[in-house]
Amino acid sequence: MVSTEDNSAPGAAGGAPSGDVTAETVRRLAALARLTIDDDAIEGYRRDLSSVLRHAACLAEADLEGVEPMARACAEVNRLADDEPGPTLDAETVARLAPAWEEGFIPVPKVLGDTPTDSGEGGS
Repeated sequence: MVSTEDNSAPGAAGGAPSGDVTAETVRRLAALARLTIDDDAIEGYRRDLSSVLRHAACLAEADLEGVEPMARACAEVNRLADDEPGPTLDAETVARLAPAWEEGFIPVPKVLGDTPTDSGEGGS
C-alpha cells in the first residue's frame, strides 16, 4: 500500500533522505533530457523526483520470497513474420520526395552531442 502522508523530511519512510535530490540535480537531468525548466518549477520537480525515488526505495524493500521471476506480465508471445524484402523506392523517387538531397543522402539535423557532458564538465 502506498502512503499518502508527506514524507518530505530527511530520512522519511523509504530510506533515502529527500535532500539527496538537489535543485542542481534537477537542472542537470533537465539538461541531459534537453528540457527547459523555469527556475520557479525546479523545487516542484525536486520534490516530485524525491517522492519517486522514495517510492522506488520502498519497492526495493518488498518481500519477494517465493515470487517467481517473469520476463513479461502476460504469457503472449510476439508473432514475428519472416524478414522478406518488400517493395522499395528507387533513389530518384526518394530524391524527388525528400525535402533536401546532398550527394545521394538526405541531410538531417544533428541530434547527438552538444550536451553538458560533451564539454568535459561533470559526468564521467
